[in-house]
Amino acid sequence: MIPTSLYDVCKAVHGEMLQGAAVTVTTLCTDSRHVEPGSLFVPLVGERFDGHDYLDKALEAGAVGCVLSRAPKELLPGKCYIRVADTLQALKDLASWYRGKFALPVVQITGSVGKTTTKEIIASVLSQHFNVLKTEANFNNEIGTPQTLLGLTPAHQAAVIETGMNHFGEIRYLGEMVRPTIAVISNIGDAHIENLGGTRQGTLQAKSEIFENLQKEGLVVLNGDDALLNTLKLPFETVRCGEGKNCGFRVSDVRDHGMDGITARITSTQDVYDVIIPAPGTHMVYPAAMAIAIGEKLGLRKDEMLRGIRAYVPTGSRMHSIIMSENRRILDDCYNANPQSMGAALEILSKTDCAKKIAVLGDMGELGDLAQTAHYEMGRRAAALGIDCVIAIGEKAKHLAEGSRESGLTDTRWFSSREEALPTIRDAFTAGSAVLIKASHAMEFGKIVQALEEKND
Repeated sequence: MIPTSLYDVCKAVHGEMLQGAAVTVTTLCTDSRHVEPGSLFVPLVGERFDGHDYLDKALEAGAVGCVLSRAPKELLPGKCYIRVADTLQALKDLASWYRGKFALPVVQITGSVGKTTTKEIIASVLSQHFNVLKTEANFNNEIGTPQTLLGLTPAHQAAVIETGMNHFGEIRYLGEMVRPTIAVISNIGDAHIENLGGTRQGTLQAKSEIFENLQKEGLVVLNGDDALLNTLKLPFETVRCGEGKNCGFRVSDVRDHGMDGITARITSTQDVYDVIIPAPGTHMVYPAAMAIAIGEKLGLRKDEMLRGIRAYVPTGSRMHSIIMSENRRILDDCYNANPQSMGAALEILSKTDCAKKIAVLGDMGELGDLAQTAHYEMGRRAAALGIDCVIAIGEKAKHLAEGSRESGLTDTRWFSSREEALPTIRDAFTAGSAVLIKASHAMEFGKIVQALEEKND
């Protein structure tokens, strides 16, 4: 963050200075445990917490001041206090004001599946030419996005911002801060569908809020093989990426090399790119094509784009391949799950070269009325793909187990909890096996991965 005076902060957040001083802010913090000297502390309020309870702790730890909506009885001497009506709104207002200081390409990404992968590949490509700020970890919400934007400095030449949502209005809210010059939608699927009217049309409507804050002369980059995205007619330059004939960045010659990754050819009106994507799953061609579309728009050289795609590294529990003893492999894809991503993960497992393929699958959340059918069909899909063993965990996953068994996969087990399932998972994970671990984040399947790694004899 560029050093900023408290008086400028007060003006940006439409606040009232209760106690001020001629000091500057060099960073922002919403967690009193992570305060640094020069921090501005912004206490957020939730259903089960109130950051105002930690005001003195944050200030005593070195914060120069705070933005608050509930003033304490006594103000600490030498500290600055700015009062606002709502601290979350103040965080947004500050980030929006600060974003306005920078004239640079800003890519905003949303979509039902693959947002983080798309963000990482685009950032990898652009970083071959620019100094790039990108969303870290899962900082893609109303708290993480402003904190990311406040990390901009004059040294940055581009930004790649991932924005998530599960309700109408959230992409609009985040876009009012981001104000992208390039808007990307990876796809339209069933994630959070129960909060979006129960239909993919509702999901499309919610994701399309990204265009409301796209800057004039902005670029739209879409998955050209997504039927709903192909219904969009927009007043912006629009490029589509995929295998369809309607795609300006056309994917062909896709070859799946299992866990070694994907190769493909991407053809545009300017050039032909033979890409090497070091991650499994044919769906990886879409973020790669989108990265090339954006790279061309921003004037990158061909070698820079190809090098950036090849340099992509998966983050977190997103199809992370863990090699174990006795030629065993864990496919850790438990960051989150919906029908599209779980289906893609099963495809990857089915193509993995191993003696035995085990799918440990848990509940997929926020599917509303689709939940029972979606889980049942995922079980059927596992059987159709030739998976050797399905271990389903959770109440919703009970329907997944039913679909698997009724489709002829006899080695199907169901458990109500991770703890109950773990001994069976360990017994099944024999020499030469590959095990896929996948469920919605709330299922905490990372603990299964951790338990298996601890037993790596």
